[in-house]
Amino acid sequence: MTSPASRPSPTVSPAAATRRRWLQSATAASAAALLPQWAQAAAGYPDRPIRLVLPSAAGGSPDAIVRILTNELARSIGQPFVVDNKPGASGGIGMADVFRAAPDGYTLGYGNVGTLAINRALYARLPYDPDALVPIALLGFVQNALVVRKDLPANSVKELIALARVKPGDLSMASAGSGTTGHLSGELFKSMAGVSMTHIPYRGSPQAIQDLMGGVVDVMFDNLSSITPHIQSGRVRVLAVTGAARSPLLPQTPTVAEAGVEGYETVAWGGIVAPPGLPKPLVAQLNKAINDLLRLPTVQEKYAAIGFEVTPGPAERLMERAKKESPMWAEMVKRSGAQVG
Repeated sequence: MTSPASRPSPTVSPAAATRRRWLQSATAASAAALLPQWAQAAAGYPDRPIRLVLPSAAGGSPDAIVRILTNELARSIGQPFVVDNKPGASGGIGMADVFRAAPDGYTLGYGNVGTLAINRALYARLPYDPDALVPIALLGFVQNALVVRKDLPANSVKELIALARVKPGDLSMASAGSGTTGHLSGELFKSMAGVSMTHIPYRGSPQAIQDLMGGVVDVMFDNLSSITPHIQSGRVRVLAVTGAARSPLLPQTPTVAEAGVEGYETVAWGGIVAPPGLPKPLVAQLNKAINDLLRLPTVQEKYAAIGFEVTPGPAERLMERAKKESPMWAEMVKRSGAQVG
């Protein structure tokens, strides 16, 4: 008979070893916090795929942002992430799904400036409570770009303003939907520049971009993450970016403020949220896993390539940002008349 000391050690897969480290860390946290429900929930976590609800269409800026994160997380925790695109109602359909899900760590969501801040003013009633969602991490920020169809006779912001003033309302301004940062960035621009353009809302950024490239619409404000490839290919022309400083992705492109609309600034942001009731130790565990990835130079390079600036930090920063900006976005919604329900 083989003695216990001479028996070969069982082979442990990298994924199993990673899950074991997660479990050991989570178990220690649960013991310290004296949370029996966590000890029960954490046993073997994660031992199956994790679903991440993305409340927007595939192919847009949020989709690109989320898939970089989920691909990296899947490798780090040893379980796949399933991205579940659920567009509609300005993100309300997807967020309602997250809001109703079990708080067990197997359903997460992408909460952004739209679903966590703008929708508070855009809708009289929401199918979810933004304040009840549990913040996991603020991932970062992305600027919008002011782009026009390539044959529009306007090569600068000042020329666009002059053109819009000659024919008030004739220029069409596409967006990924009413109440999106693209739409409200455009409404703020119109208000501050004193021009009129007709808003054409689409059901997502990809469809709006296609019509811009096809010459169906004239102007669009859209996240750098989704519009940059079309700028670089020459299929649309960029006039400015919407942040306080130029984007490293387009260093020769001025900000809207630099280009003549003094004081103009908007950015989009997003992060990961969970259903109400997710245990605090699991929040801490997921926050650490995400922050560890966001600090990796290789991951930062992937995000920089799509114009997304990562901001590792505590989970609370996500909802703090939402509450801080909500009054500003509410004023933009009021100006635009964009309330839809």
